[in-house]
Amino acid sequence: MRVLFLGLALAAALAACARPPAAVAPPAPYAAAAAQAPSAQRGHDLVQRDCARCHAIEATGASNFDAAPPFRTLHETYPPEALEESLAEGILSGHPAMPQFTYSAGEIADIVAWLKSLETPPAS
Repeated sequence: MRVLFLGLALAAALAACARPPAAVAPPAPYAAAAAQAPSAQRGHDLVQRDCARCHAIEATGASNFDAAPPFRTLHETYPPEALEESLAEGILSGHPAMPQFTYSAGEIADIVAWLKSLETPPAS
């Protein structure tokens, strides 16, 4: 009986170790993005894919590349709607390190929605 009990205890312990880890909550800025309108969320996903390796795309944080402005400050220089034509034609930059991206009208609307969501500081 004692051997059976130890065997069951060992089996239960091994089963517990074999379970997949619990879901990890996304980082706070991304969790905040998920609360945005679907268009802004799609825009976030696009800039995450294409821009985040150089630019800070969230409401906080520094850009990985010093010459790349954080997206949360772009509205201080350019209204987001003013970027629509550049996004459609392919953004060209004054430095060769920035690749050229061209987006569809729907993708542009989504990116602009994300940029607009960054104009208002997050509630604390």
